[in-house]
Amino acid sequence: MTQLSVVVSGRAPLSRLRACLESVTAQPYARLDVVVTVPLDDPAARALAETHETRDPRVTVVPVSPHASTATARATAAGAARGAYVQFVHPDDRLPEGAAAALAARLDALPEAAAADVLLCDHRLAHWWDDAAPSGDTDLLTRLPRLTSLDERPDLLDLAPVLGARLISARLLAEHPGLLAVEGDLYPAYAVLLLARRIACCDTVALVHRRDRPVQRRAADPERHFAAFGPYERLHELYAACGNPAVRARLYDRMTADYLATLARRDELPPALVAEYFRRAARHAARFRPEGHRGPGGLDGVRHQLLVHGAYLGYRALRGANDKRRALQSAAGARAEQVAAVRTRRRYRAALRRRVDEDLAVFSAYWGRGVHCNPAALAAELAELAPDIRRVWVVEEDRVPLLPPGTDHVVPGTPRYWDVLARAKYLVNNVNFPNEVVKRPGSVHVQTHHGTPLKRMGVDQRDHPAAAQGLNFDALLERIDRWDYSLSANSHSTETWARAYPSGYRSLDYGYPRNDVYYRATAEDVLAARARLGIAPGRRAVLYAPTHRDHEARWTPRLDLPRLAERLGEDTVLLVRGHYFHDRLPGPRHPRVLDVTGWDPVEDLALAADVLVTDYSSLMFDYANLDRPIVVHADDWETYTRVRGVYFDLTAEAPGPVTRGQGELTEVLTSTAWCDETARKQRHDFRLRFCEYDDGHAAERVVRRVFLGEGEEGLPPVLPLDRRTPAPTPEEAARR
Repeated sequence: MTQLSVVVSGRAPLSRLRACLESVTAQPYARLDVVVTVPLDDPAARALAETHETRDPRVTVVPVSPHASTATARATAAGAARGAYVQFVHPDDRLPEGAAAALAARLDALPEAAAADVLLCDHRLAHWWDDAAPSGDTDLLTRLPRLTSLDERPDLLDLAPVLGARLISARLLAEHPGLLAVEGDLYPAYAVLLLARRIACCDTVALVHRRDRPVQRRAADPERHFAAFGPYERLHELYAACGNPAVRARLYDRMTADYLATLARRDELPPALVAEYFRRAARHAARFRPEGHRGPGGLDGVRHQLLVHGAYLGYRALRGANDKRRALQSAAGARAEQVAAVRTRRRYRAALRRRVDEDLAVFSAYWGRGVHCNPAALAAELAELAPDIRRVWVVEEDRVPLLPPGTDHVVPGTPRYWDVLARAKYLVNNVNFPNEVVKRPGSVHVQTHHGTPLKRMGVDQRDHPAAAQGLNFDALLERIDRWDYSLSANSHSTETWARAYPSGYRSLDYGYPRNDVYYRATAEDVLAARARLGIAPGRRAVLYAPTHRDHEARWTPRLDLPRLAERLGEDTVLLVRGHYFHDRLPGPRHPRVLDVTGWDPVEDLALAADVLVTDYSSLMFDYANLDRPIVVHADDWETYTRVRGVYFDLTAEAPGPVTRGQGELTEVLTSTAWCDETARKQRHDFRLRFCEYDDGHAAERVVRRVFLGEGEEGLPPVLPLDRRTPAPTPEEAARR
């Protein structure tokens, strides 16, 4: 049985690295050797890789310098590989189930005398909307002979240059050490085809190759857009020694087609780089053109000739004519919609022509419900640290009477609303601004989010139609492309946002500003919150906060609350907080059941409560900062996970006892199970994972970084969990 090595090398979000390593170590093939490189400046990646190394003897972790290039890291890992064939996998990618055994079987089936230098395989493409789209290589791979060479089949160069879809013999790597010295996949993927004496072909899927959205690639270093020029130049130098003119012509066609395709990608190549890209591509097109070469026909041939002759003005004219034609077609199709909104857009466009106001910040929370959540905490901190920046809130008209006195605000749709949205330098929201809002150069959009995700969010909802009902994913992606910053309270959220909202923003792993109060509140604040709610001294306050269910048309309490109040006794009051989608508690009333669905802020309720009972509400992640008991009532967990989808099994990683019926819940709350040592241990583990960055200084970090432009090194460091002091419990507050 052939020993295979899988080299995992490169940088990627932790969620993708985790998925990659899990897919590799899940391969049951015993003769698998796994080498993982981790940069020394990425402790989270190193910890994850070393966990796999501890669990699986097939895994070897190779630390590399944070300054090492990806090519250097890949070559270093190859030196540690022990297999007869090596597969190079980027941590963005993953292996299909059973791939290693299937590929080894393909190699073992080859005659010993015909051992291949390279095994060409198929792959699948992973996009945000489809985890296994066909590669486009399948038809060619099925037509190729079992063993061949590039001289025999120059059309091998038509296969996508995905390095992970080629298994390279260790012998070939040893004979050509410079093969891995060039950055990216392009050079080694094509170079091995020329250097190999025998090439084996199969249509087995060896890799699921992830393709980022164009906006994510656009957000990368501008030099990345020019990354193909160096490899293609080296490939032509390498192929110059090849005596087969058909091979050199095929490489030339592949190169020029790639260059023209890149120029055509309006959503990836920034307009400011088009002219320079064209000039560099034209130099290659002229320099490496084979004698007597005939380009393609039709419109592609026109573009090819313009490139070969370096006629940028002609290319730009052709491009402009095509743009105009498409614009006219689009305008004709959308004319009715344009007429309806013309007045609003004219006003907004006029405002967009004005200078960006460097001292104007617009805040919004929960679709204009008022001064709430993370935006409210940021606005308050901004008033302290940068009072010269004016703060304007977007508030629906029916919520205006509830605003704190003196709050500067605008009502959606009004002239001033569009004016401030057009001119503000800073736009802060815990959901999204409307589709019509334009991301201006110089403006800064901050997405604060409004909870740690348990349920599926963003594009991850695409497989859960009840949750995604009416959600336009294309429009969602356009909205998230406006984000400059995304706030996170823990590594789980950071990884989830990267997957659920794929775009080019920067994650601020600073904690949630709304949770600062849980570390800053005093005993007097706790007692005052209880007094405002009318909770008598000595009474236990149970905060019950169920979440919304996408499959239910209206809120139907899942507990008989009057009966529960009776069972809990005279010394307990139930604070019932419905989801913000609902107005009030339905059903019969009870003197010890207090409906606080409309109570703001929710942080008051948390400070006043002795224990939280919830099902799947994100409030549990915030409340955990107080280090007070939490009970999870998961009576419909299976239904909820099937309809909405979740990111982890809450019943297995709960912050406290888990109950499945009212009887169990009553028993937990009438015994010591809600606050015993087992519950305390569960809560501690939960806090370690989900209160990772919350320490009372989140708002300060965000304001200093985003609004004041301070560097990371000057921000307050996140305190370890054992050095944080949460607000006192009601019992502790009463003793002070």
